[in-house]
Amino acid sequence: MDLGLQGRRALVMGASKGLGRSIADALAAEGVALAISGRDQTSLDRVAAELEALGAPKAVGIPADVAEGTQMDRLADTAVAALGGVDILVLNHGGPPTCSALEMKQEDLVTWFQRIVLSPIRIANRLLPGMREQKWGRILAIGSTGMVQPLPGLALSNTLRAAIVGWNKTLAAEVAGEGITCNILAPGAFATDRTAETLAAAAAKTGKSIEALVAERSATIPVGRYGEPKEFGPMGAFLASDVAAYTTGRIHIIDGGIVRGV
Repeated sequence: MDLGLQGRRALVMGASKGLGRSIADALAAEGVALAISGRDQTSLDRVAAELEALGAPKAVGIPADVAEGTQMDRLADTAVAALGGVDILVLNHGGPPTCSALEMKQEDLVTWFQRIVLSPIRIANRLLPGMREQKWGRILAIGSTGMVQPLPGLALSNTLRAAIVGWNKTLAAEVAGEGITCNILAPGAFATDRTAETLAAAAAKTGKSIEALVAERSATIPVGRYGEPKEFGPMGAFLASDVAAYTTGRIHIIDGGIVRGV
């Protein structure tokens, strides 16, 4: 299938590893020029070289931290300057620590509201004028299955990601007639560093081994295992493409069948 992505330009946040890297890989293979962000310049430079080897005509690494809202303006402007514009924006960031609803602290809500809600919306607003001017754009937010089925022990994530669901749906309707789509990718259990962190926290809390916890979780997934990052990125490339122009305002679940809702 020709996704029609040759010549497009994308900014993929949090692309030095994990699911962000998976989307960057898939876009590179389709001939998309890439700006990637993360906090470590050395890692970004290495990944940028690897993306060019995969097929990206150009790949640049731009350090930025979603904890600092003003850095989102610099990230957007630097990406536009490096690529000549940004057609595709992939919003991605680390997840908050585990906690129950009863354990949530106000200071944690404020801290993670900046990272999960304010910074993604800020950078999207910075780049939307260019997309609207050219009558084409794609905004993809990497979220969580907690957006449709709240996850035990991840109260901060469940609470704050719900705001992105509302924003995405509202924005999608406002810009749909201008050739811009807005979608959410909701991953289930994937073998990433974030998953390793939550498993370690659960092991410390329950006294169970990580291996036992992985076996327990895998048993609840109809596919019977954790997903591999390479099984995630291609969906992002599809949603960023011309052939997905009629798909917007949706949450796309990639979870091996674990979410029970229909």
